[in-house]
Amino acid sequence: MVKNLKKLIEQVAKDKNLPEWIVERSLKNAIAIAIKRDRRIREELEVHLEEDRIKVCIVRRKNGEVAKFPLDISTEDVNRIAAHAAKEEFLKELERAEEERGYLEYLEREGDVVFGIVRRLTEEGDLLVDLGKVMGVLPKREQIRREEYKVGTRLKALILSVKRKRGKYEIVLSRTHPKFLKKLIEHEVPEVSRGEVVLKAIVREPGERAKVLVDTEDPKIDPVGVVVGVKGSRINPVSEELAGERIDVIRWSTDEEELIRRSLSPAPVSRIRVDRKNKRAEVAVPREKLSLAIGKHGVNVKLANKLTGWQIDVMSEEDFDTLLKLK
Repeated sequence: MVKNLKKLIEQVAKDKNLPEWIVERSLKNAIAIAIKRDRRIREELEVHLEEDRIKVCIVRRKNGEVAKFPLDISTEDVNRIAAHAAKEEFLKELERAEEERGYLEYLEREGDVVFGIVRRLTEEGDLLVDLGKVMGVLPKREQIRREEYKVGTRLKALILSVKRKRGKYEIVLSRTHPKFLKKLIEHEVPEVSRGEVVLKAIVREPGERAKVLVDTEDPKIDPVGVVVGVKGSRINPVSEELAGERIDVIRWSTDEEELIRRSLSPAPVSRIRVDRKNKRAEVAVPREKLSLAIGKHGVNVKLANKLTGWQIDVMSEEDFDTLLKLK
């Protein structure tokens, strides 16, 4: 009996392109399920395929300790049930194993970008996305607010995490994470993927605006120009993928004042006063550029704060002068 099962394991592993240990585990699970059903046993069972027989143990766990007791069952009964299980339960267990392998493949791809097709929208607003062999979930919190998703929509997303939940694997996707923008830029800009231009930091207000801090050690390369491309030829496709998200590409500087100035792009900064102890900066811009510096709903200055790690107070040149007189 055991020899036949071993041959079955080898053949199925070859046919299904699965590791033999996964097939063997599936068969053992199938036999355990069948014995529990046949003998109406609720306790956990463990099956071992020994040289000339199938050994079955009851597993009992208490206070972290595990005890195993041989199950009182005849060899004939075990063989009969195992033969039945190999035909019935084994196929179900194999399906689970194949699905698990699919998820494990994605475990190695955390941080990659994948394509998928929206199959269902849940009541909570999450999207179930068909990735081919497996399903992923794009939670509402990881969706770009201004985008509309319908069943059948094809989309790109970042594999944010692959985790086990309630005994099953779950692939969590994201379109809002800064790493998603990083991957899209790497795809569009060879100099970034080759490491000639470095993305020092990325901050986003998904679907609205993003700021990307770039640098290079090569004096011949203009990192901002390389990432943006001629007339925006490289950054525009990235923006389009993100529902028109405006992307400010900013050159890194070791000079903190200069970095603060650049972080408020596209608004011009005329004057700046810094409080290094508290990491606060008061910044003056021309009055007609004040709304540009602050941004819609304060997004531009909020992202500048995140990018630099400074608290930036933006004001008109007139207010800046008044404030200096008061101090």
